Amino acid sequence: MSKYILGVDEGTTSARTIVFDDQANVVSQATSDITQQYPRASWVEHDPNEILRAQKDTIATALERANVSPRDIAAVGVTNQRETAVVWDKSSGKPVYNAIVWSSRQSASVSQKWSDDGLDDKIREKTGLFNDAYYSASKIAWILDNVDGAREKAERGDLLAGTIDTWLIWNFTEGKRHVTEHSNAARTMMFNIADEAWDEELLDAYGIPASMLPEVIPSDGEFGDMDSVLGHSVPIRSALGDQQAGLYGQACFTKGQCKMTYGTAGVFVLNTGTDPLLTAGLTASSAWKVLGKTSYEAEGVNYSSGQTIKWLRDEMKLLHASPDSEWYSGQVKDTQGVYLVPTFAGLAAPDWDMYARAAIVGMNSGTNRNHVIRAGLESMSYQTRDSIDAVTASGEVKIPSVRIDGGAVGNDVLCQFTADICGIPVVRPVVTEATVLGAAFVAGVASGVWSDEEEIGSLWKEDRTFEPSMSDERRAHLHDGWLEAKELTKGWAKRVVVD
Repeated sequence: MSKYILGVDEGTTSARTIVFDDQANVVSQATSDITQQYPRASWVEHDPNEILRAQKDTIATALERANVSPRDIAAVGVTNQRETAVVWDKSSGKPVYNAIVWSSRQSASVSQKWSDDGLDDKIREKTGLFNDAYYSASKIAWILDNVDGAREKAERGDLLAGTIDTWLIWNFTEGKRHVTEHSNAARTMMFNIADEAWDEELLDAYGIPASMLPEVIPSDGEFGDMDSVLGHSVPIRSALGDQQAGLYGQACFTKGQCKMTYGTAGVFVLNTGTDPLLTAGLTASSAWKVLGKTSYEAEGVNYSSGQTIKWLRDEMKLLHASPDSEWYSGQVKDTQGVYLVPTFAGLAAPDWDMYARAAIVGMNSGTNRNHVIRAGLESMSYQTRDSIDAVTASGEVKIPSVRIDGGAVGNDVLCQFTADICGIPVVRPVVTEATVLGAAFVAGVASGVWSDEEEIGSLWKEDRTFEPSMSDERRAHLHDGWLEAKELTKGWAKRVVVD
């Protein structure tokens, strides 16, 4: 039997492919950057065709580096940046507009109109989400309203829409499969998580034709064949949104287990079992539908996590490389009261203010680059604390520890400060690329490489646990300062006019 799994990971800043063996070891990997387009302030877009080309290139390169034939691949698992929306012509396959990225604010006016129409409570009740431009629905509606002829074509049934998983799979299968699955559908603001179907009432309110949307199948379903890409019939046997894939890759299969991913965004996810949990400030979504069972998650997203360090590197020129943030932060014992609140695209969980904007507060004449860099790093930990506090506020949920993953977790300063400010152990796994590993795990179970979640759980290995060492008094003092600094950023975009 074929013993390798191909993990396809289309992220916000890069496309990547990893080849895993049947012990979940990384055999090879390849990465290709994705161009970030900023046509106007707070707008973020990607070229869907560039995404497709980059992903195909990484697949070919990863297989070559592994010296693995497509005939040795048992299945393909796909994971992707969520909420990013693409609309394309059904006949030609050409996008009618760029992909609008999850962090883009260009459809904020659409969300505001829906709020003015009184849809907020209905959206929360049906989808588990908050009405926000973050989600795919407002992005699709914006394209229909702003691209000449798009709405007329959509109403004739000539346009298709989807998140990035849908776009990739449609192309990988040469247009044979227009599908998505539960975890991605649940992040569109169009999917009824109780009924497990597109919500017709919301679609009517949004003005989005149901004919545009993909079929929703289980996360371990049959998504089609990769023969056109690989030259051999290899099935796609999983698709998962990146954060739900990270939860699966961290082997958090039990209610109450949680993880924090430090990627471009920072995302806290708690497995809530077989029922959604509507916690104040956090969203409730489908985690996955695997082996015939739907699991749910409570989620707190922060728009800027690793993106904050990238900003310090690329825009502020305070760093030469992102990993240097550990060294610079380690040159000072603390920030001397400086807070960097990275609300570049607004506040997400648990505050939800799309008009908030970023700020650095508390500087004095002795503040230097080390303090600012450390403040940027610490902001990632403070945002983790905000989500944990939101989910534990009622006292009904206890979180004894949090598993972490993502590109930043090799930074020991970040890991230790997260443990200190949250007051709980932080556990780093051996394989920190949990997102693509999660998609591979599901594909492996679906194709028989692994038998069940118990076997997968045995493959997960701990690298290090960071224990909290900060006093309760200092922890409370620092966090109070963070909350005050965050409050200053709220509503700021309403005070300025962007031409």
